[in-house]
Amino acid sequence: MTHIIDQQRYARAIALFDAANGDDPNRDQVDGVDQPKELLYSQRMTEMLERFAADASEAVCLACRAQHIQRWKIPRKEYPMTPEGYQRWRTTLYKFHADLAGKLMQEAGYDDEMVERVKKVVAKRGLKVNPETQMMEDVADLVFIEHYMLGFAGIKPDYTEEKWLDIIRKTWKKMSDQGRAFAVSGKLKLPEALTPLILKAIQ
Repeated sequence: MTHIIDQQRYARAIALFDAANGDDPNRDQVDGVDQPKELLYSQRMTEMLERFAADASEAVCLACRAQHIQRWKIPRKEYPMTPEGYQRWRTTLYKFHADLAGKLMQEAGYDDEMVERVKKVVAKRGLKVNPETQMMEDVADLVFIEHYMLGFAGIKPDYTEEKWLDIIRKTWKKMSDQGRAFAVSGKLKLPEALTPLILKAIQ
């Protein structure tokens, strides 16, 4: 992993992020073991970042771990089930995650400059133009493809092939050239049942 300027401070921040995500009442099972959903997600983000960009900056490492921090506190159902409602929910989440990550980083001893840098990434500001934001977006999309796309398909049995092709293409569009190359390099575990659809969507 990347060079961390102050290992103890970094470890404190990660521990604070993990403690916050450890409170998640929602659970996911891995090998028969119940785990807090967002804690598991954050660990998968870190693991994917290490595979995708082992030399990532400290800011990206922190942002990836905090991207969904305490996501359950702002449920989707509290917003209208419309495209506008979805966008409002996502925008609210970005600010919530960024502010909470920043607060915990301050507790860990980070200065304002690094806090703002991480908050920018977590809030997904500067996508396509800020390399750190884009790197986190790539990691999030790779994690979705490897770990969550198949489960998402399971709860959307009414989606047509065209709908799925559209979802995959939108995900692909958000990624950088490096992210796309990694996705088809054989280093990413594509969900077997959806692999033909993924390859059809991106060709």
